[in-house]
Amino acid sequence: MKRLSTLILLFFCSLMPNQKLNSQADPTGIFFSNTDIGAVKHQGNVSYLSDDQEYLIEGSGKNMWFDDDQFHYLWKSIQGDFILRAQIKFVGSGVDPHRKIGWMARNSFRPDSEHVSAAVHGDGLVSLQFRDSLGGDTNELPSKDTAPDIIELERRGSTFIMGTAKLGQPLNKIVYENSKLKNEVFIGLFVCSHNPDVVEKAIFRNVRIIKPFDESGERYQDYLGSHMEVLDVETLHRKILFSSAHSIQAPNWTPDGKALIYNSNGYLHRYDLKSGKTSTINTGFAVRNNNDHVLSFDGKQLAISHHDDQDNGDSAIYTLPVEGSSQPVRVTKKGLGPSYLHGWSVDARELVFTGSRNDQYDIYSVDIATGKETQLTNTEGLDDGPEYDPSGKFIYFNSNRSGTMQLYRMKPDGSEVEQLTFDELNDWFPHISPDGKKILFLSFGTDVESGDHPFYKHVYLRMMSVDGGDPKILSYVYGGQGTINVPSWSPDSKKVAFVSNSN
Repeated sequence: MKRLSTLILLFFCSLMPNQKLNSQADPTGIFFSNTDIGAVKHQGNVSYLSDDQEYLIEGSGKNMWFDDDQFHYLWKSIQGDFILRAQIKFVGSGVDPHRKIGWMARNSFRPDSEHVSAAVHGDGLVSLQFRDSLGGDTNELPSKDTAPDIIELERRGSTFIMGTAKLGQPLNKIVYENSKLKNEVFIGLFVCSHNPDVVEKAIFRNVRIIKPFDESGERYQDYLGSHMEVLDVETLHRKILFSSAHSIQAPNWTPDGKALIYNSNGYLHRYDLKSGKTSTINTGFAVRNNNDHVLSFDGKQLAISHHDDQDNGDSAIYTLPVEGSSQPVRVTKKGLGPSYLHGWSVDARELVFTGSRNDQYDIYSVDIATGKETQLTNTEGLDDGPEYDPSGKFIYFNSNRSGTMQLYRMKPDGSEVEQLTFDELNDWFPHISPDGKKILFLSFGTDVESGDHPFYKHVYLRMMSVDGGDPKILSYVYGGQGTINVPSWSPDSKKVAFVSNSN
């Protein structure tokens, strides 16, 4: 069997000249391999910078048009639906204005193969290109965008969607229906110089290949795997720290900068940033924790939301030392209704949470010592995600009282409510940076009801000043529930931790 497998691999490789297989000396990251497509004059190349998770691709080729493609391809095979996303950049001014880079899905390595491509040209032209039949001509759907930094290609059955954007701006979409591509295709990044005598280069950062949620599955019962990521809010560079086949959610960054605390399957875990090792935090009987765990400002205590059997499975709030305890101390009283934790007061004497009381979800504070609750909001809509800023002057929260979910802030006693965001997106979970200057939050599109924050959607991580203003998109993420439910800033206010999802 081993000899047969070797012969099959050698035969497969013989069909693809200039191909380079994965090895420690020549890695291709999350892809399987790379190869030249068509009769190029100059062999292409791929360099993968593992520390930065970044690709440099060099490619030649006279064109990718009509019935003859010539380019360099970094690829893997995949079945079914997918989402491909990357930040892209040409290296240098280039020779031909029609040089191309982008994402491609194709049936084979033949130069006249059926394909769908999201292509960015050297002169800024953007188009969704496709060849429907073997040996047929290539067609295109041009975009209004020019010279984008972000490019995305998504497949939903026979429909392909290209998304493009300048870094920090919303994605613009082009849709192509009735593609003739097979279920199993090759997908990857490409570079074409559009000049047979020239080799062009491009850099691809924040590269993601995502297998989305199967809509035939049952939400909140079936789960995707997860990536724990860190984002630099200045450079906007993302790095995956580790991946899990399980649903992991809601990373807290400890104030000492040494670890991330996250939840999975009802348990809380600590990921050591230096060693990369994970340990389980002792929470005693509280092993049905949701993703509303929060560290006190001094990092000494941990508050959790545990679905307690004594309350028919409703969420109740407990505290314990950050190192863990077999006996968490209950804060919210029994029989009042579900309580979802979101923040500590600066002096660690109170917690703020979203509570269902009187058939309505509002924001409450609770005295940790006495369990006495104070209602801070009273609206017919949903008020959620309350969090103190480091000065203790404001509580920031999200509410759909205006019809869409927007961000607000108020004084700690619930007075002087001020709206901060005003666009059509649905904004959740405002997290204030430790320096007190910035708000990180999660934005869902108009495809999601304002009162819902589900798993497995296209979402934006956005940032703005604590006093309001125009939000900036930091990252384009496939996630949602569990991505940043809890405060996730690094202590120096330069990075944030978050979770993205893929099957």
